Amino acid sequence: MTKNKKTICVFCSSSNDVSEIIKTEGSVFAKLVAEKGYNLLYGGTAQGLMRIVADSFKAAGGYLIGVIPTYMTDTESLKSRISSDTASLENMADQGKLYQNLDEVIKVDDLGPRKQIMLEKSDAIVCLPGGIGTYDEFFTVLTLKQVGSHNKPIFLLNSDEYYEALIALINHGIKEKTIKSGNFNLFKVCETPEELVSLL
Repeated sequence: MTKNKKTICVFCSSSNDVSEIIKTEGSVFAKLVAEKGYNLLYGGTAQGLMRIVADSFKAAGGYLIGVIPTYMTDTESLKSRISSDTASLENMADQGKLYQNLDEVIKVDDLGPRKQIMLEKSDAIVCLPGGIGTYDEFFTVLTLKQVGSHNKPIFLLNSDEYYEALIALINHGIKEKTIKSGNFNLFKVCETPEELVSLL
C-alpha cells in the first residue's frame, strides 16, 4: 500500500445492468479519487460497476487494493456453496472473478472478515449504487459507527437518485420512532462525484 496516503473504501454493485448514469458517475468518481492521489480499496472482483470503478481508477494511475473471499477466486468452490439453478450458478461464478490489475490482493475466509478488513484499512467509506451486498455493507459500517466502534466518514453517492428510496426508508423509521433522527448525522449523501471527492 502506498504510504501516507488516504485509502478510500468503495462498496458498489457487481451488476452489469445498472443505468448509464450510474456507470458514468462511478467511473468519474474513481478517476477523481486517483487524481487526488488516494488509494482505493474495494471488493476485488471484475464484474459490473466494480469493474468500471477499478478500470477507471487504474487508468488514472491509482493504487488499487482488492479484498476478496478465497472461494470467490475459484469458480468450482463458489458453485459448491450455492443452491440454485444453472443460470444463477454461472452468474455468481462470473461475479467472483478476481480483477487482474490489482496492486495488492488481500484474501479472507468470508464476507464478514472482508467487511472488517475493508473498514480497518480505510480512512473513509463510499457506497456507490449497489445491491443486497452493498446495503449490508452500508448498514454494517453505519451500525458500527453508531455504537462508537469507529468514526470514519461514510458517504452515499446518489447517482440517478438511486438512494432516494433508502433515505425514505430511514425517514420512515424516524417517523415511527424506530430510528433516531441523529443517525442522519452519521453519513453524508452526495449528489455528484465531484461533491463527494471534495469532502474526502
